[in-house]
Amino acid sequence: MWHKNLLHLYDQYHLTMKKIILFIIVLITATSCVSTKSTLKNVDDNAPDLILKKDNTFAITVFSKDKKYGYDPDYPVNIFYRNTKDEAVNESRFLNALAGPNGEKITYKRLETCCPFPTKRSDMGAGFLNVYELRWAGQKKPITLYLNVYEKGILMVPMGLSLKKG
Repeated sequence: MWHKNLLHLYDQYHLTMKKIILFIIVLITATSCVSTKSTLKNVDDNAPDLILKKDNTFAITVFSKDKKYGYDPDYPVNIFYRNTKDEAVNESRFLNALAGPNGEKITYKRLETCCPFPTKRSDMGAGFLNVYELRWAGQKKPITLYLNVYEKGILMVPMGLSLKKG
């Protein structure tokens, strides 16, 4: 008789443990599906569409007064134009419009992709920033800019840079 009681206790213990494990799995699954909030601070879906000039660069008329604009991953240069499939082309259209602080010709190279964020303009539901290094003659240290092809914003010249003449 006592072994039946022991078996009953053992079954109750097993059933309770299974319920606890199932609860933990459901809890983990539910919390992992919660979308993350974007850390981008300068997205503006009401920003005017970008305009392409005859020299295949974007028309830029505004100079940023914010030191973080373009230099901080939370304040990237937002260059969404028509779709995200022309990512490298649109980045070049922005970068080729820029010059060094005194009009110097700049060179640039893509360093990495970083900083995932949620976006509706990607099939994956996530976008990434592309990180570029800019150099020009007489420069002490190269600068790093963060570019975002997934979101819109007011397109500006980052502080410390100018527009290419011509």
